Amino acid sequence: MPPRRWLRRPRGWRAVRTLPAAVAAALLAAGAATAAPAEPGGTRPALLEFSDAERARIAAHGPWPRATEPDAGNRVEGRRAAVDFGRRLFSDASLSANGRTACASCHVPTRAFQDGHATAVGSAGTRGVRNTPSLLDVAQWRWFGWGGTHDSLWSASLAPLLDAGEMGSDVAALARRVRTQPELAAGYRAAFGHPPGADDEAVAVDLAKALAAYQGTLVSPRTPFDEFRDALLAGDRARAARYPLAAQRGLKLFVGEGRCALCHAGPHFSHGEFADVGIPFFVAGGVDSGRHAGLGRLLASPHNRLGRFSDAAATPGGDPRALLTRHLTLEHRHFGEFRVPSLRQLVHTAPYMHDGSLPTLEAVVRHYSELDEERLHADGERLLRPLRLSPEQAADLAAFLRSLSR
Repeated sequence: MPPRRWLRRPRGWRAVRTLPAAVAAALLAAGAATAAPAEPGGTRPALLEFSDAERARIAAHGPWPRATEPDAGNRVEGRRAAVDFGRRLFSDASLSANGRTACASCHVPTRAFQDGHATAVGSAGTRGVRNTPSLLDVAQWRWFGWGGTHDSLWSASLAPLLDAGEMGSDVAALARRVRTQPELAAGYRAAFGHPPGADDEAVAVDLAKALAAYQGTLVSPRTPFDEFRDALLAGDRARAARYPLAAQRGLKLFVGEGRCALCHAGPHFSHGEFADVGIPFFVAGGVDSGRHAGLGRLLASPHNRLGRFSDAAATPGGDPRALLTRHLTLEHRHFGEFRVPSLRQLVHTAPYMHDGSLPTLEAVVRHYSELDEERLHADGERLLRPLRLSPEQAADLAAFLRSLSR
């Protein structure tokens, strides 16, 4: 069971994009110090030797917590009143058509903001075809949903309020609720500085922006890997040696021969894009085409960053992220691709993959070890290949993955 209270990102941080040159130099200079000699009596060393290239790749997975870029499309992001209002909305079942379903019904705070089911359970008890993702570190995402149907957290927060299979409301009902329920009306006024206006859809979008302001504060805690990474960077052999040897061996596989870090990159352990990883996309009644369908819906959505509901027009410099949306192109290669998830806190978010088909970390490692290359797209450079791990290597890689959780 994960801790109930997750860390919040500090205010005022800006995104960290590159490793400062001085830090990189210190990292390389620390190489000799981090290669531990054998312990007395000839026992195994407490710290493996990492090459300069390995240490640089490890350094790229931090620091944590990571800074996030502000969302120019959401004028209330970071405002305390909006965060408080969004927190209240997150647990409010009255926003749903049946009066029994809230955001927290599926994104359970005590389950790392996931639900533990293979696929999502709708408000009517029906099963979806995709696994419910955790909301921890959601402010780090570039695209939202397994298929990238949304390009902002506020747009992604509106969708479940309106989806018939989720909360099943509509914009008129949401606006009416916030206008007529005194507590909601007061929260709206505090968050946005005025009472809800006459435009029902704009009011509904504002509710989603308050929800996004709250979700942006959900930051996962530091992990054993983060402690090891920082100690390795600092050349602190004694502190780095506390990291289990199995996890160290698994880390070597992750950044080296396994090439896992090509997709699970950076402090968030995801490059934020999409990939076909060999999980079948056939579902009951047809196929789940993933990014292909998601991209089509994103480009057609009135709630994307290019539409009238973005607040970027009032922001100096506009919205840099809108350029990404403007230049998207729907291609056949997107069929069957799904968003590469973060690996942080994954111990608490089983089962795994977009369809929840793999119940354990061992099953995930086995999937990549025995990967069927014939199942993968052939477009462009093929990054994935069967790892063909020995039982010992598989156990080491799983040990490393577990070290990404607290």
